[in-house]
Amino acid sequence: MTGDPPPRPAERFEEVVDAYYAEIHRYAARRLGPDAADDVASQTFLEAFRQRRRYDPERAGVRTWLYGITTKVVSRHRRAEVRALRAQARLGPGRGGEEHADRTDARVSAQGLRGELAGAIAALPRGQREVLLLVALADLGHDEVAAALGISYGTVGSRLNRARTTLRKALGGTNPMLALEEQHG
Repeated sequence: MTGDPPPRPAERFEEVVDAYYAEIHRYAARRLGPDAADDVASQTFLEAFRQRRRYDPERAGVRTWLYGITTKVVSRHRRAEVRALRAQARLGPGRGGEEHADRTDARVSAQGLRGELAGAIAALPRGQREVLLLVALADLGHDEVAAALGISYGTVGSRLNRARTTLRKALGGTNPMLALEEQHG
């Protein structure tokens, strides 16, 4: 037989890390800040490597599977996330962090949220916050969020709807997605 031997599982896992590490790291930085992102991304891939035999491609794609693991790792860091959001709420709009390099990123960033919106996101029940931030920060579709969190498609929709309703009330009727865009425009 000619040709290269098939890649060993560890070599294939390196391809997964190469393909998704930066994306997972960005998501973690947006959720918990740059200080925690290295730890979260590293823990995500360590857990993924340990669980690689349990990965089921019939259930979800690799990217979705990794976001599911990342969500669990982030939930362990949840207190830090809520503290960061509450600190941003205390700062109010237009104060602190304006010069930070993350400010140039046009995507939604939980670290970049200010005022009432940050406080409202921090106050959301964990399930609603996870769904909202996977949609807003990771740009996952409803089916991907459902697979990542191990919940039904309908649950994703209802949690997202409840989160948006809560945020809209906190913003005095303003569409929370428009408020997010204005903060990062």
